[in-house]
Amino acid sequence: MEIRLIRNACVIIQSGNHRILVDPCLGPKGSLPPYAFFRKPPRLNPVVDLPPDSSPVLEQVTCGLVTHCRNGHFDHLDRPGMRLLSRLNIPVYCNRTDDAFLRRRNIQAFPLDLQIRSPFLDGFITSIPTRHGHGLTGFLMGKGVGYFLELPDEKTVYIAGDTVMTPHVRDVLQNLKPEICIINAGTASLDFGKPILMTLDEQMDFIRMAPGKVVAVHLDAFNHGLTTRAMLNERLINEDLHRKTIVPQDGEALVC
Repeated sequence: MEIRLIRNACVIIQSGNHRILVDPCLGPKGSLPPYAFFRKPPRLNPVVDLPPDSSPVLEQVTCGLVTHCRNGHFDHLDRPGMRLLSRLNIPVYCNRTDDAFLRRRNIQAFPLDLQIRSPFLDGFITSIPTRHGHGLTGFLMGKGVGYFLELPDEKTVYIAGDTVMTPHVRDVLQNLKPEICIINAGTASLDFGKPILMTLDEQMDFIRMAPGKVVAVHLDAFNHGLTTRAMLNERLINEDLHRKTIVPQDGEALVC
């Protein structure tokens, strides 16, 4: 299996002939408004461009996964991402609450029921509930999902999605025992309320609990992130968790 980080939470998972595109935010640097104005400098998003070699690999994807896409979550599915999914006419698996949104944009959506093990390509997929923040902020951010993938002759993969630490996340780590975890580690935060992704402390807790390797993404791409790659790497070294965690650069491909 190969996992290639494109940018932010957008990755391509290659298994055999399958190339699974996750959360395609594909617009150029500065094509979206700031997501924070006071806690962080109000820079246009994304704050970095796509890696220069992205186009050929994006054209080869055969399947899509969207963790959430309503309520202004363009950092996970923006207009260029929608156009690519529509043009390629590939199956795109999603949360049932996102089905109509995707279909209205001519995307071939396949909605999944929460916590039901469903057929997926040559194997199975289970959608995992997420909580995109705490209290009122988390409620306003809307519902999303993570995914647990079981593909033949491959390590199992848990895509945690945009979430804080919850009993559902702990249950996946303890009982499903994913061999590879992909965690959104940027500690995104709006101008009010608590962070809408895991804090560094929660990330360390997640990594300690994870039975296998952890790949940390959703870093250094949008202006509302409180955690950077440098901060995360320093903390991983201090807590002796760097050997089980990979913090890839945009465009980097990992063989797992």
